[in-house]
Parts: sequence; structure tokens; C-alpha cells
Amino acid sequence: MNKTALREAILQKLREELALQTDAAALARDEATNEESRARSKYDTHSQEAAYLAEGQARLAAEAQASLQVYAGVSFADFPPDAAIAPGALIELQSGPRRSWYLLGPRAGGLELSIDGRDILVLTPQSPLGRALLGRHAGEVVQTPGRDSATIAHRILTVS
Repeated sequence: MNKTALREAILQKLREELALQTDAAALARDEATNEESRARSKYDTHSQEAAYLAEGQARLAAEAQASLQVYAGVSFADFPPDAAIAPGALIELQSGPRRSWYLLGPRAGGLELSIDGRDILVLTPQSPLGRALLGRHAGEVVQTPGRDSATIAHRILTVS
């Protein structure tokens, strides 16, 4: 898979997310500062709730902006077949009968992409699966917590 195309898809998705969060933050700020949101009594908390929402939306926009800046300045090198997993690795895992693709990225964990017919999920080294994969090689099996105290085994098929 072309990692340059993957990086561009991530940047595009992050630009869309930033635009969405920026618009939401502006709407929430307008709601919080609107004259109609002014408290009518000491029990009216509408303006305070709107202000909290505006603050939360602004934080999400700042997170999207920070992720965009990180991915704009990073390039993903190809990994040799016997390489240990590190940030920038594209990883194919098999969990039971299911195969999944992951990119171990520096930020924006949970971002989902579809490229070349593959669904790819961005993981960060801070996530449980990302932590379990760091330093591992193709052919190894890693375990992550599942539901009801069960563990899930993931076989590493490819690292690129």
C-alpha cells in the first residue's frame, strides 16, 4: 500500500474534522453569547451549559488542528518484512477469522479510513492494542483485554 496516499487520506479526513469542529465551536459560542441565552433566573443554567458546550467544541477543534499539524510534518517509511513494529507501521492482524488493517500513528487514534479497498484504523501507542504491538514482529501473537475478563488474541500477519 502506498503510505503517501494513506497520509494524504489522513490529512484530508483531519481537515474535514477540523472544519466540522470549528463550525460547531462557532455555533456553540454564538449560542453561549446570544442575548436569548441570558439567564432569566438564578436557576436558569442554559447560558452556562452553552458555554461548557462551546469550550468542549473549541477543545475538539484544537485537537483536530494539532493532529493535522503532526501528520502534515510526518512521512511514513516502508518497513522491511522482519522489522519490529514502531510508529508509522501499517499492520495486518488476524483475530479469529477476521483480518484487520491498522496504522500505528502519532495521533488521531480511532480515525477510520478506506483505501484501496481496505478499511484502516489509526492506532496510537497509548491505546491497549498499540502498546501490545510496539516492538513485535510479523508472526507473533499479542493479547488484548476483551469483554468479561476474556482476552483477544491477534496474530500479526504483515508489517509494512
